[in-house]
Amino acid sequence: MAKLSKPAKKPAAKAAAKAKKSPKSKPAARKQANPKKPGAPRENSKQAQLIKLLERSQGASLDEIVKALEWQAHTVRGAIAGALKKKLGLKVQSKKDERRGRVYFITA
Repeated sequence: MAKLSKPAKKPAAKAAAKAKKSPKSKPAARKQANPKKPGAPRENSKQAQLIKLLERSQGASLDEIVKALEWQAHTVRGAIAGALKKKLGLKVQSKKDERRGRVYFITA
């Protein structure tokens, strides 16, 4: 039996097909209904709870945060570095305490 091969498409046909698919006019830009305010976490969210813990005068140790938020330690460190420092622009510092371990706190 002889194998039948598919006919090869011509490059000009591909270009014409692409030209037909392109839109003739651009759609209007969508307006955002409620623009978000950066730096304002929702009330009683885990992020807001984390900020409250870090704003205390004695700060919060990693173990205290893990227990209060029921997060893993790497999640706490990631939230501090990513959400609080980078996205919200808060000044978060830490120090090593012999009794409590690593203690985090927000500075003014």
